Amino acid sequence: MAPVAVEWASASTESQRAGRLSIVRGFLTMVRAAEPDIDVPGAGLVRTCKRPTPRILAPDEIVALMDAARALGPPNALRPHTVATVIGLLASCGLRGGEAIRLDIDHVDLVGTPPCLQIQSTKFRKSRLVPLHPTTAAALRAYAEQRRALGYDGLCSAFFVSERGARLHYHGLARTFVQLARQLGLRGPAGTPGVSLHKLRHSFAVGRLAAWSQQGVVVRDRLPALAVYLGHVSPQDTYWYLTATPPVLEPAAARFEAFVDGKGAS
Repeated sequence: MAPVAVEWASASTESQRAGRLSIVRGFLTMVRAAEPDIDVPGAGLVRTCKRPTPRILAPDEIVALMDAARALGPPNALRPHTVATVIGLLASCGLRGGEAIRLDIDHVDLVGTPPCLQIQSTKFRKSRLVPLHPTTAAALRAYAEQRRALGYDGLCSAFFVSERGARLHYHGLARTFVQLARQLGLRGPAGTPGVSLHKLRHSFAVGRLAAWSQQGVVVRDRLPALAVYLGHVSPQDTYWYLTATPPVLEPAAARFEAFVDGKGAS
């Protein structure tokens, strides 16, 4: 993965403000050790938002969702190919669902080196380039060929086309995903929370962090690159994914244990 930032937008979130205040408090607490008259602001001055631990989809669950999508109707329609390809794209690139829907044909470069997507003016008015893995580019080429063969080309500028020959609607795609998840037992009955389309983005981020950690890479050093790739305003937003699953932490714990054993041996 080699993310390239096209444009950074300035934005300030509650979590960022809370993080900055925490840094200032830590610094002033240290200073107060030498200067007792220093005032340290309280921890509750900025309201923080607690985010739940994300539900991560395993690779076999994502494959099952794509297989179930391919079985959708109607016969000889583009819809099954569209839903399956969108699921695969979100899982392999960590896009937001709306970003995939807003892709135009001109935004998808499948012949460049590397092939990439142009994500235009998305959340926080940011734009970015998203390089594609060769297998993802191949899947998008196969979808484009299927779209052409079934007669859906030229109906609109969108890369992913609905059965009406228009751009997909996010809520319709999200509902279809939830139906597939319930069909596979990945989500409870109506009215209960569970797996959703956005969890594919979470699963990509945690999978990348876990892979880096298992390779012995210092995850902290790679978070800024992952934040750019995902289109986050700052790496702070990406830190949340570290809480998602034990595989991200297990290699770090193993390295720490080896360090302790080595110190004891010496």
